[in-house]
Amino acid sequence: MSYRLLRVECYAGHRAEETPRRFYLGDQCIAVRTVIDRWLEPEHRYFKVAGEDGRHYLLRYTTTSRHWEIADA
Repeated sequence: MSYRLLRVECYAGHRAEETPRRFYLGDQCIAVRTVIDRWLEPEHRYFKVAGEDGRHYLLRYTTTSRHWEIADA
């Protein structure tokens, strides 16, 4: 699976960049309706989300570089 960089706005709780709230695909802002699933790996945090546009997305936060990516379908 390949990923590309993404701008994400998050709710930041006790950890930085904790939960994605909205993200931008080009000029389109997509609000996250719900987080369907989340899991951790040593260098990444993954979020499967449902967007307000009715589609599902896989977002990944890289903890070492502190950037967000989206899985290309």
